Amino acid sequence: MLEIKRSIKPRIMLEESGETYNNLVSKDRAPDLTYQNLSDLDLRLFNLKNANLTGCYLRGANLGGVDLSEATLDGASIKNAYISGCFFPRGLAAVEIQLSVERGMRMRQSGKS
Repeated sequence: MLEIKRSIKPRIMLEESGETYNNLVSKDRAPDLTYQNLSDLDLRLFNLKNANLTGCYLRGANLGGVDLSEATLDGASIKNAYISGCFFPRGLAAVEIQLSVERGMRMRQSGKS
């Protein structure tokens, strides 16, 4: 079983440095976000459109208006996250999102885009 990196949040996310992160994304050098603990972070300024958020723990994160349309969210949990206006991938069923927000269940993404 893979372990979520709960102890340390990625420094660039913790410092809420959206500009620095987005510059790395534009240069195809985005940090590996798989199995990261991104709970309680304001992620509205981060370009997560193509992010690999496999297994991420996003409890209480602010994802309001974030474009995740091409992101990989398989195994991610968004319990109590703010998701108003968030654009989710087509391969992610609404019931998966609802159960994850309400109960913390890990989402199962059937296909990308």
